[in-house]
Amino acid sequence: MKILANDGISPSGIAPLEAAGFEVQTTKVAQEQLIDYINTESISVLLVRSATKARKDLIDACPDLKMIGRGGVGMDNIDVEYAKSKGVEVINTPAASSDSVAELVFSHLFGMLRFLYTSNREMPLEGDSRFKELKKAYSKGRELQGKTLGIIGFGRIGQAVAKRAFGLGMKVVAADANSFELPIELSFPNGANVSIPVATTSLEEVLSSADFVTIHVPGGGGEALIGERELALMKQGSCLINAARGGVVDEKALLAALDSGQLAHAALDVFENEPDPEVKLLMHPQISLSPHIGAATLEAQERIGEELAAQIISSLG
Repeated sequence: MKILANDGISPSGIAPLEAAGFEVQTTKVAQEQLIDYINTESISVLLVRSATKARKDLIDACPDLKMIGRGGVGMDNIDVEYAKSKGVEVINTPAASSDSVAELVFSHLFGMLRFLYTSNREMPLEGDSRFKELKKAYSKGRELQGKTLGIIGFGRIGQAVAKRAFGLGMKVVAADANSFELPIELSFPNGANVSIPVATTSLEEVLSSADFVTIHVPGGGGEALIGERELALMKQGSCLINAARGGVVDEKALLAALDSGQLAHAALDVFENEPDPEVKLLMHPQISLSPHIGAATLEAQERIGEELAAQIISSLG
């Protein structure tokens, strides 16, 4: 049985699949050529990440396709329900990238609050001639300890973010589509364990009480979750991070909030128009940017490969 990992798969996934008798192809096929390739090569399993789309036309045109796998959490690039209605199994790896996305959130936070992006570029050019001036220019950094982090979407990734926030001495408020309370378990290398309960509250409460807000909800709902009204509820001088999905934040409203001083900073790992983000976002001095790399760590890719392989072998092996 042949598997096409069109957006790649780590060796940790290939090895168990080949050991189970599957043939794994990692050829990158252009979207417009994908249907022909799947049919010509008799592909039974299509594995994608965020680049490749598996829509109705592909599902209809590839009758021998048995499974579509998404290496990651969100499946907005797959017509999931339609695939299932046609007998095509759809899988993803919801647990594999939680830690990597959570760490990216704090990478952006630290970089924004201590002006690391700009200072890292000015120091090589002027550090020897304007050291004192640069020191003064970047002397108004902010600390995370004691601040409140608002988490919108309290699933696996949101909970992983909360763990790191607690480790830094932050307070956590969370909003979710469902109301619940759960313990956040922190385990330390010395064997110590701490359990901190978190109860979800309203979106409005999170926005109005948090110093920094990070979003971890699925996309594909159409209307932005965070628009002009929601941004106006946030504390003046606060920060917003979106490492979830493009379209969750109204980008025009975000730019206006930054320009007015309502927000001090924003961080974006995802965009409405990928892979062609709005130039105004890319050029804005108060936005920390990354090109949709939330799950792009070596460790996460290994976990994704292992999870995909285990599910494929369990279902089709």
